[in-house]
Amino acid sequence: MIAGARNALTDVPGLLVGQHHRLGAGWATGTTVVLAPGGAVGAVDVRGGGPGTRETDLLDPSHLVQRVNAICLSGGSAYGLAAADGVMRHLAERNQGFPVGPGPEQVVPIVPAAVLFDLWHNTWGNRPDAGFGALACAAATDGPIEQGTVGAGAGAQAGWLKGGLGTASAVLPDGTTLGALVAANPHGDVLAPTGLPWAAQLGLPDEFRLRAPDQRELAAVSREFPASKLNTTIGVIATDATLSKAECRRLAVVAHDGLARAVRPAHSMFDGDTFFALSTAQRDLVAADAVFGEASRAAALDELCGVAADVVSRAITHAVLAATGIPGLPAFRDLFPSALL
Repeated sequence: MIAGARNALTDVPGLLVGQHHRLGAGWATGTTVVLAPGGAVGAVDVRGGGPGTRETDLLDPSHLVQRVNAICLSGGSAYGLAAADGVMRHLAERNQGFPVGPGPEQVVPIVPAAVLFDLWHNTWGNRPDAGFGALACAAATDGPIEQGTVGAGAGAQAGWLKGGLGTASAVLPDGTTLGALVAANPHGDVLAPTGLPWAAQLGLPDEFRLRAPDQRELAAVSREFPASKLNTTIGVIATDATLSKAECRRLAVVAHDGLARAVRPAHSMFDGDTFFALSTAQRDLVAADAVFGEASRAAALDELCGVAADVVSRAITHAVLAATGIPGLPAFRDLFPSALL
């Protein structure tokens, strides 16, 4: 298995990613937007006990709308859902959305959204609004994605240390691409007792460049840092393989397996863990060991899902390793500098 050229969600053709955040002077929050200019088949799976979401019901495979125009991930708890308004405005100005009339401007942009809780790291009242969503769209690109204390991960907290925004990708032997983008803000712990991330062993060769931290650093760290009781990990798993809404839903389901490999415990009552799945439908779904009929397609989907879980785990690990600390909340690189090669 190899990563895509950027080891990022933007390795999936047909997707753009933009971010906007504010840090300092009472701010530590932001918004990350995934744009699909040509539309993408979408699905969602929610596992946490305290989710904050928007437009997730329409992603049910039995419902009318088949394609989404964007996914909005944001800090700010339920207040941060307002960021999706700015994404809708950006898309409406470009006539992108579900057609509801004869005019090209008569569309309703389809923008499912999810939020994480980062309010304690902001002066009360400082939270993403529609302007954050619009600015994130304006910054969208198909290039490299900045990671760490950025976008929806700007105010993220991973258990007892700083969380963040992470991404990763994988290219299957037949050329199919998978990418994940995760804002890691879990209630659970992302580090094993060794001081390394739980999912570090899932990295591709030379991906994380880690070693066991110095024992003195481990001894000096208390895991009793104030931990938020309201959290949430949110993200997007995407592929260029052609999937139905039901098959996308399966991809969203296994994305949570990747979360569970990287965070312990996962899916607590204090998390709103939510994963969206997207298919830009630019390649056929073909199994390497294809047999005949429906079993062949099921085998291909199963192969895709097996890789997807690891891509999500890797993205969460990147989020933790790339994060920089904010006042009162140190990052991995602050606490364990000896672990970084």
